[in-house]
Amino acid sequence: MQKFLIRGGKVLKGEVTVSGSKNAALPIIGAALLTDEITILTNVPEINDVYSIITILKEFNIECTFENHTLTLNPKNFKYKEPPKELIEKMRASILLAPMLLMRNGKFNMTYPGGCVLGKRPLDTHSFVLRKMGADVLEDEKNLNVVWKKPMAGIMVLPEMSVTATENAIMLAAITPGETQIRLAAAEPHVQDLCHFLKKMGCKIEGVGTHNLTVHGVKKLKGTKYAVCGDYLEAGTYALAAAVTKGDVKIHGLQMDYLDSFWQKFEEAGIPFVLGKDSIHIKPAKKIRPVKMLRTAVYPSFPTDLQAPFGALLALGNGVSRIFETLFEGRLNYLFELEKMGAHIELLNPHEALIIGPTKLKGKPVVSCDIRAGATMVLAALAAQGETIISEIKYIDRGYERLDEKLRALGADIQKVDI
Repeated sequence: MQKFLIRGGKVLKGEVTVSGSKNAALPIIGAALLTDEITILTNVPEINDVYSIITILKEFNIECTFENHTLTLNPKNFKYKEPPKELIEKMRASILLAPMLLMRNGKFNMTYPGGCVLGKRPLDTHSFVLRKMGADVLEDEKNLNVVWKKPMAGIMVLPEMSVTATENAIMLAAITPGETQIRLAAAEPHVQDLCHFLKKMGCKIEGVGTHNLTVHGVKKLKGTKYAVCGDYLEAGTYALAAAVTKGDVKIHGLQMDYLDSFWQKFEEAGIPFVLGKDSIHIKPAKKIRPVKMLRTAVYPSFPTDLQAPFGALLALGNGVSRIFETLFEGRLNYLFELEKMGAHIELLNPHEALIIGPTKLKGKPVVSCDIRAGATMVLAALAAQGETIISEIKYIDRGYERLDEKLRALGADIQKVDI
């Protein structure tokens, strides 16, 4: 079990290019299997979640070749078997294989997917989508059993703007002939990327980037070659790494308007930056200001996945910042780890907290609670005095490609160690 050893106090300088988006790659991999033809995906991040989904696909005898960020998929020899429990339980994104399994086998039985511990994350919206598309769904405490006898196009109004449920709805609609309207759909950049990919496969989709989608399903999709979009969450993390160290860093590889709400909070916090079309230059801040209210919500509002990393910056702010996490009750668990490093936190309830700065963070042994909480601990360690050891970095490796290597290239003192 490796850990991160970070010696803080280094000012980051240089340039970094973000990897392909994990949250876009996983549904696109699922969608690539909705055709019998070969699909080639480029700019795929080499992270644990991608390797895990490939391991699952090989259980179905799907040919997968992954090298130099290029994933080639050939499902011609697909054979159904019950998805392996131990692999499904590792990642919540395994539910994104449901459309492929229904198209190819007409039914599946799957244990409930796992992933990061972020509070209750039921599959109710997924079950709703499956039923709306004509499937019979049986659920118990441990398993999801689905039979798709008569695919149905039509109108569905989602009970919540769930990203993965929206993605499953889009994929099922793409292979169901006729017009399906998906209302109150999630509109995150990775949902948009899935739509662009399916359009290249031959499906017509209207309303991309909005909360109302119209999908014109087809009988047959075609294989194609497609580049996964850059990871806006990784870009936000590197921007914060520059900010907490008062560094000078230029970030490449992303459509920067995906992070409009994030850049607005950067401006409020007093972090100077120059925004380009596909790059951003973070400059040293003279003084970090508090943020009156950091409220997460569905896109295009502030992303929940960057709330915890932003908390590391707020600990350095000169005043009181308020966080309001509206999506996951477990998102604030990182604050207990941040407190160990000296941050002054007042937890108001499971969704709200005050961060009272400025704090001179000190290196301590801390734990990565989930992917983004782990990134938060890395950011805090970069800004802290002394040495920080971060355990459970398996979560970080699920979502960030070579985070330690990229940070070292910017001047950080970070390494993986066996302790």
